[in-house]
Amino acid sequence: QLQASGGGLVQAGGSLRLSCAASGRRFSNNVMGWFRQAPGKEREFVAAISWNGGRIYYADSVKGRFTISRENAKNTVYLQMNSMKSEDTAVYYCAADYSMSVVTTTLYHYWGQGTQVTVSS
Repeated sequence: QLQASGGGLVQAGGSLRLSCAASGRRFSNNVMGWFRQAPGKEREFVAAISWNGGRIYYADSVKGRFTISRENAKNTVYLQMNSMKSEDTAVYYCAADYSMSVVTTTLYHYWGQGTQVTVSS
């Protein structure tokens, strides 16, 4: 299971760090991703990281502001969000999969529950 946490209310320009802790099995060999879904919109890719951190991907909308990282020893992936904007408001989900082929898609095998992020302008 994947458990996302760290969401909350932040002012525009502020920062938040999301965490996604895995339990029940180890995800150290899996690609891990973050997605978000705003009201009335489809779930969209935010960032992803390969099992060893050697490959990292970002959506253009967050590039330069968000940083994904992972600690395999803690079975945890993080999303550091800086210079936040009102358009970052969404429910954020973490996901895991065995294959890098799904990295920017919503075809991940494992999904956590979401954590709400609200950016006030």
